[in-house]
Amino acid sequence: MADTMQFDLVSPERRLASVQATEIRIPGAEGDLTAMPDHAPLITTLRPGVLEVITPAGSTTYVVTGGFAEVTGEGTTVLAERAHPVEEVTQAMVDEMIAEAHEAHKAAHPDVADVTAKLLSDMVAMSGHIGLDANVPNF
Repeated sequence: MADTMQFDLVSPERRLASVQATEIRIPGAEGDLTAMPDHAPLITTLRPGVLEVITPAGSTTYVVTGGFAEVTGEGTTVLAERAHPVEEVTQAMVDEMIAEAHEAHKAAHPDVADVTAKLLSDMVAMSGHIGLDANVPNF
């Protein structure tokens, strides 16, 4: 079994990481998962949450708001709709993300209202996880 695997994190704005990692903790849409070297191949969508990358040198965390993760035996690639290192995330950024999710929920067709409510809930949980106030508007 290999000790590390290639990890790449890319958002539309920039490449955030390209490192050798021992594990990646991914906020998958169907539940959290941990990818490690020699993991079975899979592709999953992301939910808003905190992605953690463990390397031999330590751990780095990122806020992601959606996208895809592809895990192969040799590496993991995350293509995120929006991604930021946790230390760069400000209260104003969280407020904006939650406001966008709230507007999407208000504008959603009744058939997808549950999906947008879950998105909003995940945004709120993510903000609490990184220690920021969600300032949640009422549904």
